[in-house]
Amino acid sequence: MTNTLDRRTLLRIAGASAGTAVLAGATLAAAGTAHAADGAFRHGVASGDPLPDGILLWTRITPTPEALPGSGVGPDVDVRWQVAADPDFRSVAAEGVTPTGPGRDHTVKVAVSGLAPATTYWYRFGYADGWSPTGRTMTAPPVDAAVDRLRMGVVSCANWEAGHFAAYRRLADRGDLNLVVHLGDYLYEYGTGEFDAGGTVVRPVEPAHEVLTLADYRIRHGLYKTDPDLRALHAALPWVITWDDHEVANDAWSGGAENHTPGTEGAWPDRVAAARQAYQEWMPVRIGADGAIYRRFRYGQLAELSMLDLRSYRSQQTSGTAVDDPARTITGDAQMQWLKAGLAGSTARWKLVGNPVMMARVDVGSLPAWLLGPLGALLGIPQNGAVLNADQWDGYNADRNELVDHLRATGTRDVVFLTGDIHTSWANEVTTRSTGLSDPAAAEFVVPSVTSDNVDDFLNLPAGNGLSLLGATLLRTTNPHVKWTELDGHGYGVLEVTPQRCRMDWYHLADRTRADSASRWVAGFSVGAGSSRLRRENAPAG
Repeated sequence: MTNTLDRRTLLRIAGASAGTAVLAGATLAAAGTAHAADGAFRHGVASGDPLPDGILLWTRITPTPEALPGSGVGPDVDVRWQVAADPDFRSVAAEGVTPTGPGRDHTVKVAVSGLAPATTYWYRFGYADGWSPTGRTMTAPPVDAAVDRLRMGVVSCANWEAGHFAAYRRLADRGDLNLVVHLGDYLYEYGTGEFDAGGTVVRPVEPAHEVLTLADYRIRHGLYKTDPDLRALHAALPWVITWDDHEVANDAWSGGAENHTPGTEGAWPDRVAAARQAYQEWMPVRIGADGAIYRRFRYGQLAELSMLDLRSYRSQQTSGTAVDDPARTITGDAQMQWLKAGLAGSTARWKLVGNPVMMARVDVGSLPAWLLGPLGALLGIPQNGAVLNADQWDGYNADRNELVDHLRATGTRDVVFLTGDIHTSWANEVTTRSTGLSDPAAAEFVVPSVTSDNVDDFLNLPAGNGLSLLGATLLRTTNPHVKWTELDGHGYGVLEVTPQRCRMDWYHLADRTRADSASRWVAGFSVGAGSSRLRRENAPAG
């Protein structure tokens, strides 16, 4: 996402007597740091990528005072880990010892297997005579399980300098979620003062300069995991995560980025390698041996979640009718084939797609060329309309058309894109020339930023100002497939999936600059099974 306006729970199976599984939540009991080895586990604990028989666990150990993130110093040590069926660890289900050291920045990742499906577990790490804070996680249900409900928090774009992570705290406190889906921009690469809260640095980043090296990225990751609200949400629920651009640099593509200057900032492949290594070390995520992060998760018969990588393989951003060039790609060929095959072949009711940048068209000032006929070609208007933000799928029309055409050709329905990146809230129906305006191929729910600037911040005006409201009205007027958009709020989404419908509720913070900020429900939209048409909801989901 660009930083200027013009560029831009406890999981359990219940009710099984009728052959029906229910995914439910409960509040995580406060996990103290008793016997926390003198702050050795100061970056908290985390879990991610839940499978029916396993989970990925993460922590970082600070074995000596000088062994700080990015320092490259400190001893090699062994860290114990335990997974239990109870928070008191009386019934240990799995345990072991994992070595770590400065070569991996003293981070620890354990892929635990052999666990029971649809089960809540507690976990901890040990070093010397102390234990880490306790985390809680949960495995996925069996692939063939009949699941009545899945509920997840959906987040994106958390800029340290722009505020506190109260959105994470509000999600951690809910007690009714099964997992967290993070759609990218988990952190930002900028130096202090380069991208803050509308010109105000709420809290400065470390290091103070733009991150470029492996040590820089490690320090920035370490800083983020000192935030108490981020640590609380990691400890409360498993996360499923993908990256966007700011995990490396703004508006990244396969060969460079808007915020990278090779002459003064080194070679782009070296910067990417440093950022990816730190990400692999510090995040509870499985990354393939080939560096691929796109992957898929199944929640019984109810839902399958495909997480995309829309930075590693994409062509450079462009403008004008060049966005229609079929030689350009946002997914890369291999990921596109994986995505198409996975969606069309899925036996799950709902096919969810973790989609870092917006899929739906955003036309401003023109209709799409396919509605204008010869006039569109004469005026040089791209196939799906004048492009406001070529960093989105709008800048890669051929890939979007290929995917939508495949969904239609294979009769694939009940596809829902979960999107972040643009710091604002949207409920969209996905249309292209092949669908026309009345038969969308999929639905899309776009969540706001946790803290990153949006329209009112760029304008230095209060939330709900006249220009933001006018902008939202114009977007809806010129884009009938956009059923709702709000351009000022920061916060998060809560997605509820049942066999009958898929629903997103949007929650916005009262004040992103306050660590104790409250949140409020602002809107809800749902899509029914067998349809891609959105319906507005009048109250939060119960």
